[in-house]
Amino acid sequence: MSSPKTALSAALGLGLAAVFAAAAPVSAASTSPSPSSHQSTPASIAAYTGSAAEKADSKAFFQAVMKSALAKMKAHPGLKSVTVTYDASAAPTYKDQIAQSASIWNGAVQNVKLQEGSGGDFQYKEGDDPRGSYASTDGHGKGFVFIDHKQSQEYNSTRVVAHETGHVLGLPDHYEGPCSELMSGGGPGPSCQNTQPDQNERAKVDQLWANGLTH
Repeated sequence: MSSPKTALSAALGLGLAAVFAAAAPVSAASTSPSPSSHQSTPASIAAYTGSAAEKADSKAFFQAVMKSALAKMKAHPGLKSVTVTYDASAAPTYKDQIAQSASIWNGAVQNVKLQEGSGGDFQYKEGDDPRGSYASTDGHGKGFVFIDHKQSQEYNSTRVVAHETGHVLGLPDHYEGPCSELMSGGGPGPSCQNTQPDQNERAKVDQLWANGLTH
């Protein structure tokens, strides 16, 4: 089994790349990914629910992030809050959606704030990828978010960006969740317009970033 540091470098999207190995995401056209192809894309598969193996990976991701968070909180008990910077310069098409996503998360949680800054702790990128959108992150504010053009036209683009940003903040996918859950990604289908994390998702992020947890 990989250490949390290695495990959390996996890529996340509508599907979560394994916590145990950074496996390639599935195609956005696939509706039944094999357990070994550990998914991607935050909103590309309308009826996607996730296999048992993929659900286990999502749970393992959160548990690994939580374990690391607890260790760092113990090491730095005096910290209260932290600002994570992001660089949106490589995703100019989605400048507004990225700003909206930051505003959404800043209004939803207390222990971490997102702020635009050159270079950034993490970056947004855009382009065309048959795998759809995804995040490559350690769950502690590092890495990057890739926004796929086609997917963002099919789904609510702000939901796509906010969903992937949720991975950067440490949240796993929960495909079987309702539209009211931001991390249900594409599970509820393209008609889902919700861009807000629910109360449980907000509480999880605040738990992970309690006492100002950062990298």
